[in-house]
Amino acid sequence: MKYKLLDCVVLTHDLPEFELCTGDLGTVVETYKPDGLEVEFVKASGKTLAVVTISEKDVRPIESADIISVRSLSHVA
Repeated sequence: MKYKLLDCVVLTHDLPEFELCTGDLGTVVETYKPDGLEVEFVKASGKTLAVVTISEKDVRPIESADIISVRSLSHVA
């Protein structure tokens, strides 16, 4: 497994059922053999948006050329 606890990762595809989009940043909060990850995604306010169990193939490491952006969840106050 190439990720460890508290690694920051980038989502590689949309997960609309969790309101997550490609490029969203998450933090690995648990790892499962052989290639499972539990990743927490938070809003800019610091409140958790979703904690999802996904595969390593669903995320990538942060790269030096990446830039952080903000998007709105229009239905959330």
